[in-house]
Amino acid sequence: MRPRPLVVFARLDLLEWQLCQRVTRLNLFRPWRIVLQAASRLGDWPIWVLLIAAQPWLQPDGIWRIVQYTSIALAAMLVYRLIKTRLCRERPFITYLGGVHCGEPARDRYSFPSGHTMHAVLFSVLVAAHTPWLLPLVLPLALLIAISRVGLGLHYISDVIAGGAIGYGFAFLSLYWMG
Repeated sequence: MRPRPLVVFARLDLLEWQLCQRVTRLNLFRPWRIVLQAASRLGDWPIWVLLIAAQPWLQPDGIWRIVQYTSIALAAMLVYRLIKTRLCRERPFITYLGGVHCGEPARDRYSFPSGHTMHAVLFSVLVAAHTPWLLPLVLPLALLIAISRVGLGLHYISDVIAGGAIGYGFAFLSLYWMG
């Protein structure tokens, strides 16, 4: 038996699909698509693992930050997986086959929320709190990662907003509990 998506997603899909269609047309321009794909791949995990691993060289309590960043990222991923497998919102390129161009293969069928955006926001907030001098590098990358998810046809805008909100919430909890 196939999981049924929430009715709210059907309504949101109708509201968002035309914008997604317009945005994904831009990835027909090859240089832009390559930038989006690169940002998306960096957001898979390599940039965040590099940021975590670099903590001992970035700040005096770097070992503690490795523990903090790793534990909050794993906790966020567990909640993200739980939400994603329960709510089952189809990706825009699946729902509107042919109407929304997919610029990169998806790992799974469902789009809500955006895990890439969740981690980008989570780590941006942690960087702002602990190593703000890195923000000129991290913020544009985080924004590009979020844009890439819609631009490649993998997420609706509301997926990205929800992922960002979850990432912000987990970062806030991490700063509250662990400093």
